[in-house]
Amino acid sequence: MARGPGEQRGEDDRDGIGGETVAIGTDERRMQVRAYNHWIALLRGQSCPAIADLDPAGIADFGPYSVLLDFTAGVADPAIRFLGHALRTECGADDSITRLSEVPARSLLSRLTDHYLQIIANRAPIGFEAEFTGTRGFPMMYRGILMPFSSDGEAIDYLYGVINWKEVVDAATQSQLLAELEESRRVTPRPTPGAAVWADGPSAGLSDLGTDSDTLADRLATARTAADGARLAGGGAPGALVEALAQAHDLVIAAGREPAAFAALLDDAGMPPVTDTPVESVARLVFGGARLADHVALLGAARRHGVAEGGFGTWVAVHPGGLPALVADAAPPPSPTDHARMAQAVATVPIAPGDDEFVLLLARAAGSGSVAVLGRVDGDPATLTRAIAQLAA
Repeated sequence: MARGPGEQRGEDDRDGIGGETVAIGTDERRMQVRAYNHWIALLRGQSCPAIADLDPAGIADFGPYSVLLDFTAGVADPAIRFLGHALRTECGADDSITRLSEVPARSLLSRLTDHYLQIIANRAPIGFEAEFTGTRGFPMMYRGILMPFSSDGEAIDYLYGVINWKEVVDAATQSQLLAELEESRRVTPRPTPGAAVWADGPSAGLSDLGTDSDTLADRLATARTAADGARLAGGGAPGALVEALAQAHDLVIAAGREPAAFAALLDDAGMPPVTDTPVESVARLVFGGARLADHVALLGAARRHGVAEGGFGTWVAVHPGGLPALVADAAPPPSPTDHARMAQAVATVPIAPGDDEFVLLLARAAGSGSVAVLGRVDGDPATLTRAIAQLAA
């Protein structure tokens, strides 16, 4: 397996021998994380960074693996305003290539058409990964991130992409590469281990992630400020919502470390103590009742996946489909009560319903496939719950 240009061996790499499929390792993730951090740093309080603030040629780290697409003339065939030399070499592009439609059909850049319309629609960065057969006939696995930019603060008319890749080669080439790699390891001193992939998390350079000296009240105030900003920005700024969720996620982790302090925080807010995990309580404290189920589902999913403090935004950015896909994946299935609310009524009967949302009615079979409703039955809550569950089954 040949590694992509500029790539080092990562802990998650699993080498394929003789053409086996290989997992994309953590180094590509780190490149995505650094690119996302750069995008976050350019936000400067806006819902989308200004294209005037982006200088791809001046980014030595991931600039060679990046491309800038210009959609100001329409989305059908964007212009290429910048193409890093590593990507240019991979796709065999020369200076005559100025539009995405002009790149070779089996190059990495040709794959961007699968993703860019989704970014424009969602107005937020989205990570992606896939495999295809490259120009040299070998399977190629790639990972990337596309990030929106704006020329006027409103329209998404530029996209900046950063992509890295691996290529699976034949057994002879594989053996030669492994021998060269082993020799390199033998003569090269072992480097000091670098930071984990989540260490340079998505909010680096934008907001305080919280330190050990921050109180839970400080963290809650920061999270509520971010949530207020997301509400003011509305659906047109998903990056603001991600930032608010990231602050809430960090508060969940901090609350787990300081259960007594969190219990006192809940008591001050007039909320009942936590009985299991602080996820729902944090969601209520930060966001109130608006879209509570979605926020609880997302924070719960991050907790189950072991997302570290400061890592929520990166978790969203590298997930194929971004925040919308995570919301769909994390959404809890409809409850029996939800099914009952959505069920189509078979008839409307003029009987006073009382104060409860659901009531029980007693009916007598009247023959010919119909029933005669006799009246309302005052059942206990357990009986009503069983009836709703049976209706949803």
